[in-house]
Amino acid sequence: QVQLVESGGGLVQAGGSLRLSCAASGRTFSTYVMGWFRLAPGKEREFVAQISRRGRNTYYADSVKGRFTISRDNAKNTVYLQMNSLKPEDTAVYYCAAPSSLYVDYVDLGGWSYWGQGTQVTVSS
Repeated sequence: QVQLVESGGGLVQAGGSLRLSCAASGRTFSTYVMGWFRLAPGKEREFVAQISRRGRNTYYADSVKGRFTISRDNAKNTVYLQMNSLKPEDTAVYYCAAPSSLYVDYVDLGGWSYWGQGTQVTVSS
């Protein structure tokens, strides 16, 4: 079992920045990939980014590429999402996620098993 707790959401003006954090517990953090997803009203859950176990490989949705950066600190059991140049269309509840599989460095959309409670990000125009 993995427990995930997000923090760092809030209200920001367009063009601003936020950094989300997700603290994990329950399994050895460095053994699994971590990811971020978001859910906006009236839309389906959207993949945002994922990061490999040691942080060497990162993957992003086209909609956030060049603006968002995912990183992790395995000593702190924490994954981060630095969000810059925010747009109103980035408004959503952001969730961190972990897969059930260990010792892999990429997870398909169907492989995410554990979710945090979410943190609201609102970008005003």
